[in-house]
Amino acid sequence: MAYVCELGNGRSIYLDNQGTQTIVTLTSSGPGQQQQASSSVQTGDWNSPPEVYRTSEGAVIKLQTAQGTHYVRVEGSSVRITSEFPASSSSQPLQTQQVASSSAGTMPPMQPMQPMEPMTMGDMQMSMNPMQMRMGNMELRMGSPPSIEKPSVARQFCNQCGASVKPDDRFCSSCGHRLSD
Repeated sequence: MAYVCELGNGRSIYLDNQGTQTIVTLTSSGPGQQQQASSSVQTGDWNSPPEVYRTSEGAVIKLQTAQGTHYVRVEGSSVRITSEFPASSSSQPLQTQQVASSSAGTMPPMQPMQPMEPMTMGDMQMSMNPMQMRMGNMELRMGSPPSIEKPSVARQFCNQCGASVKPDDRFCSSCGHRLSD
């Protein structure tokens, strides 16, 4: 049997009892990102559903097993087992919900990002395709620049001696020949 508990701020704990092991999976999701980390602790078979408490340091999971009561401390991404409830000034019980074992420890698939709609704030406008920003009488565009006629062939070699030249050179640095414009 597996359970899930929402910690808030896009964080959840999935708990699954597999034989004598308790699998604790922490998930965190936000716009455009998902992360998860799993840990396994030796607890024995559960006698009752797990209880989860929020503490000032993170969360504590209380597990009743045939071997006794175990407490699993979750602080950030750290998971460790203790034999007694940590001394804390306050703890708040959180609701757990039973889920299918096959879904415990796996995150839901990420939804594809939706195209960005043009954004407007006051006299500022932004759009992504092509990337543009307008504010007052200023405008910025990124992507393909407006078409500008370019010279058909950029000069690379002196037509007198064949030495390599730069496109903006007026004279050949090897023979001194005046390069044509």
